[in-house]
Amino acid sequence: MSKWEKEGWEATSQLQGKLHTEITIRRPRPKTPWPLIAIGSGILAALIIAIVVNGIIREQSSAAPPETAADSTSESAPTPGSTPSEEPSPAESARPADVAITPDGNAELAAVLNLGDYCDVSIAAFAEKYRGQTIAFDGHIGVMNSHDGASTRYDILIGAGDFSETSALGPSFQFRDVNTTSDLHYTGETPATIGVGTNLRVTAEVDQYESGSCLFLLKPVETVFR
Repeated sequence: MSKWEKEGWEATSQLQGKLHTEITIRRPRPKTPWPLIAIGSGILAALIIAIVVNGIIREQSSAAPPETAADSTSESAPTPGSTPSEEPSPAESARPADVAITPDGNAELAAVLNLGDYCDVSIAAFAEKYRGQTIAFDGHIGVMNSHDGASTRYDILIGAGDFSETSALGPSFQFRDVNTTSDLHYTGETPATIGVGTNLRVTAEVDQYESGSCLFLLKPVETVFR
């Protein structure tokens, strides 16, 4: 019994016989360390609470503070004595500028005026893009015919640059069905007569391009003799 007790066993009963003794032994169940378990549980609970609180604080700090009505009012209200800026309406912004487009300031117009083919497809694209806008360029009268046999109405073909009998550049601009006295809106000195070969400074509104005849129709705004 002493041997087994030293190894952790305990005797539960002893039966003494004539030839031998029967001893019943068992290993006792270890005692549960309740104080240590309680301390460990408390530490674990404290860690869980700390993690949850830390997560809530981070979530609140990352969220942007809501804008209050007072803040909105103070930011939008003009300061005393200041004049609110006026934004142009969409209609005003879309309105074409009054300044005429010139080849010096517009590369597309410059390219069109230097074309060698008056039926080039780029002319139709230019006419469509700038329809209703005003262009200004140096030109000349290349052809001048009576309009449908009228004695005071003319179809005037305008070429780009100075008049030349050997070469012609740019589109075949045309003033159609115009009176040379009232419709060309002369500015400056006016000669007694005009005709083929007269050099002009043309300011006109883009009307349309006729693909069949390759005529680029313009509406005269101002004509200056050069």
